[in-house]
Amino acid sequence: MHRLLVALLAALDAVLTAAGGIAVVLAPLTLLWVFGMGDPQWDALWPTSAAIWHLGHFVPVTVTLPDTYLAATGIDPSFGTIVLSLAPAGFAAFTALFAARSGSRAAEAGAAVTGWLSGSIVFAALAALVGLTANAPLVSAELWPSIVLPALLFLVPSLVGAVVGAWRVGDDGPIDALRARIQRMPRAWSVVPELVSRGVALTTLGLVAVGAVVVVAGIVARSTQVIGLYQASNADVIGATVIALGQLAYLPTLVLWAIAFAAGPGFALGADTAVTPAATQVGALPGIPVLGAIPDTTSSWLLLLVLLPVAVGAVTGWILRSRMPLTDGPEPVGPRLIVAVSVAVLTGGVGALIAIASSGSIGPGRLAETGPQPGPLALALGVETLVGVAILLLGPRGGADDDLAVPHETPAFSFPARPHEPFDRDQHMTGPAPTAPIPGRGIASEAWPSTYREPDAVNPDPEPSTDDEVRARIRAAWAEPGDADSGPR
Repeated sequence: MHRLLVALLAALDAVLTAAGGIAVVLAPLTLLWVFGMGDPQWDALWPTSAAIWHLGHFVPVTVTLPDTYLAATGIDPSFGTIVLSLAPAGFAAFTALFAARSGSRAAEAGAAVTGWLSGSIVFAALAALVGLTANAPLVSAELWPSIVLPALLFLVPSLVGAVVGAWRVGDDGPIDALRARIQRMPRAWSVVPELVSRGVALTTLGLVAVGAVVVVAGIVARSTQVIGLYQASNADVIGATVIALGQLAYLPTLVLWAIAFAAGPGFALGADTAVTPAATQVGALPGIPVLGAIPDTTSSWLLLLVLLPVAVGAVTGWILRSRMPLTDGPEPVGPRLIVAVSVAVLTGGVGALIAIASSGSIGPGRLAETGPQPGPLALALGVETLVGVAILLLGPRGGADDDLAVPHETPAFSFPARPHEPFDRDQHMTGPAPTAPIPGRGIASEAWPSTYREPDAVNPDPEPSTDDEVRARIRAAWAEPGDADSGPR
């Protein structure tokens, strides 16, 4: 495909990604402005939508409450300025997935670098446009973070998608050169990079699945508290819809918190608080219904959740082991050890990114510290994954190798082997040496073994004793005159 066309398509992907993310916010807010407010201020609609979009891309947003509102509600003026930095990770996930898809499509079209640069530049320009036009007296964000952070959230996944796509289809460039260099390595080591990348992808997907299961289980187990918080809010239909949409936007963040909870370190919901399987210590929480799923107390049975990341590592090790090449001799330990350690270290890095993406501020005072800590979560996930991967990856291989290593047993219906006996020439003798045929009659009867003769037949001629006598008798037989038509020729 022509590079210009690839660049245009990548730019279109960037426009659709940015427009889609903003439209997800702008559409419900427009309905709220129309049906929920008697005298809506339309000049505040765009700054509010842009602020939510920025917050979803990890840009801290500053909310300044009006003095009249503070005086009417009696709120301390020191709480009049609130910094929100806990991101609804759903927006970031949306942008990252579309960016990776755009980079992969550009690589499959044969212009990975062109598509990656075009899409990243266009998305950065759109982020700058939103940042320059979105500030308002009540809601604002710093300019440079509002440009750089969304641009990075498109640039990095797009680069990853381009590299993966080029690796899959080839690029006649550095990716193919790297592949050729890896393939020249010994067979046991040439698969290590692919297995490591595959292993990290498997552990990441497995941990996300674990987090989703924990969230669903928590909501089901404490559904009474969640419903009670909904009822206590006294929200009408529009208010309940806004609450539901807000919780839906923060659902990926809750899944990341659940991963930290299952791994052991847990997360915080304010200063000097902790929510872990071993103990829970929380104070007053905001009246958000989904937070009712957080347990007030813990049980020793919750410590078994730590086995879930270990199980994810074990499944990953089993899949990676099945993809390792078979060897003629003993299987080398070095490649397997490198794969196990690399997958564990990179999974720990993923844990640190999870903690960074799911921590921040949700209000003033003690609510300025929420989410897991990067260091403890990275260490816990790395160690737990290493244990699970090592059990399956460093142990003896099963399946086909067992069939090769264990000799085949004799089937039950087979006959027993005969005992070996020396060959007895006299016992297997079948008769005298053959004689020449009688002319006109074909093969003489003396040429047949004695078993095929009549029982009373007697051999008229004595058996020759030496080889010379046998040769002489054969010459004499062939020398006798016979019928010209039937005799030997």
